[in-house]
Amino acid sequence: MTKSVTSDAVTVKVTLRHSNNHGSIEGYARDAVSTLSKYYHEPLNCHVILDHQKNDHDQNKVAEITVHVPHHDFVARESAPTYEQGIDNCIDVLSRQLKKLKEKQRNI
Repeated sequence: MTKSVTSDAVTVKVTLRHSNNHGSIEGYARDAVSTLSKYYHEPLNCHVILDHQKNDHDQNKVAEITVHVPHHDFVARESAPTYEQGIDNCIDVLSRQLKKLKEKQRNI
């Protein structure tokens, strides 16, 4: 199941795999991804994939976030006991990547 929502700075598409409809998780993912706009001021296209793995009992929630900016694609994939922790870990990774890109663009 895939849902897409567009705001002024961020377009977010959320896909749930092997899981039921979780409106609160989708909202959490959209809010978390929208914070990335403070690191990169041009419009962002993001795809959040939330997956439930049955083979791992401790780290069975997988969050994968892909951010598309002009001429660059950034991907973070993290496993965690909950979707929220996985999303937060991905946001940390992506924020570092976007900061680094912005620093490179300023030094050119």
